[in-house]
Amino acid sequence: MRQYYAHNEQPIERAVLVGIDRPNQKWSLASSLAELERLADTAGAETVAVTTQKLSTPNPRTFVGKGKADEIAQLARDTEADLIIFDDELSPTQQSNLERIVDKSVKIIDRTALILDIFALHATSKEGSLQVKLAQNQYLLPRLRGMWAHLASGHMGGGVGSRFGEGESQLEVDRRIVRNRIASIKRELSHLAEVRATQRESRYASGMYKVSLAGYTNAGKSSLLNLLTDADVLSYDKLFATLDSTTRKFELPQGREITITDTVGFIQKLPTTLVEAFKSTLDEITGSDLILQVTDCSSPQFMLQMDAVDDVLKQIGAQDIKRIVVFNKCDLLDEDELEQMRALYPEALFVSAQTGEGIDMLIEAIAHAAAESDTALSVLIPYDKGDLVSVAHERCRVLSEEYTEAGTKLSIVVPKAYAAQFDPFRAE
Repeated sequence: MRQYYAHNEQPIERAVLVGIDRPNQKWSLASSLAELERLADTAGAETVAVTTQKLSTPNPRTFVGKGKADEIAQLARDTEADLIIFDDELSPTQQSNLERIVDKSVKIIDRTALILDIFALHATSKEGSLQVKLAQNQYLLPRLRGMWAHLASGHMGGGVGSRFGEGESQLEVDRRIVRNRIASIKRELSHLAEVRATQRESRYASGMYKVSLAGYTNAGKSSLLNLLTDADVLSYDKLFATLDSTTRKFELPQGREITITDTVGFIQKLPTTLVEAFKSTLDEITGSDLILQVTDCSSPQFMLQMDAVDDVLKQIGAQDIKRIVVFNKCDLLDEDELEQMRALYPEALFVSAQTGEGIDMLIEAIAHAAAESDTALSVLIPYDKGDLVSVAHERCRVLSEEYTEAGTKLSIVVPKAYAAQFDPFRAE
């Protein structure tokens, strides 16, 4: 008997997962397939079978060997599967050939299509939805070949001259539709990117210190943002629970205001189309003064997850921004495990967004990083420059203030962005 979702009565799709075991691959096949199963669960599918094959390289025609492809087709029939999910990206040719082998009622998708589907489920803002649609259409375009072949056979006679014509022209029409759609989405995204850039420039002009949370999906970035800033960002135990970047103000203990931005989570084999589509969102990271690299220290794959985050940060040009490694979910480790982790990563911070453990040290580390680029100045501000005194109180840390005949004498700690404004008024 088929299961249904309680909230919308949609049937839960039954999935067969397929992976190949290649020599020298960074992630073990078991861990990669375990993550694929979590992705399938997030998308709303139940994994009913997993099958693998050892290969040095994927088969260019069917990804797996021909015999294995027949075996997968039979496995799908035996388990009454609706869906076959491959752990790597299939080429259009591989997908087309596999669809000829497997029953027509069974969908064949790859890891990229699955991630795109999850992104489509979780995109809430207009920009997020457009970014997902762009990536989906870019993924779809090269896979349109042959989709309209039935139109030709249905309207034309057999023999010479029947193997092209209406079907091919419909294919070209469809390609043009998709290309136009891509161009239209890019235009809309370009406009939204300009709006986002204006907002970002406004924050930059404010001289506010900018912190971004970056990390593997489900590392607990949103939970940390909620704990630090009393935000109400959606946070639950699913991969890619939130896609849209969220920026909140946060006041350090010294009274200084900074911004903290939560960003989309990363994952191994993150499709290039998604990195490109989410470029304006990921630009929030490249414009940061500090990156908090949040890692789930309870995950057996935490080191590989950190490598995956490093790879994406390099892709977007953020590898040289100052970074603090923050191991979240330390409450899930026992004392011995925690001590081993501390020995391995003496510079890292260990926190729990669930219990609040280590949060004070994290705030202190952020404050210390923010203060590193500050300059201590003694200035004498003439009374006709009163607006600069206001800037000192709003954007700097005022250590002392004295009113003299010549003006207001201040001892201040000035953020880098404001140092030039106060330079002409330095006092001995």
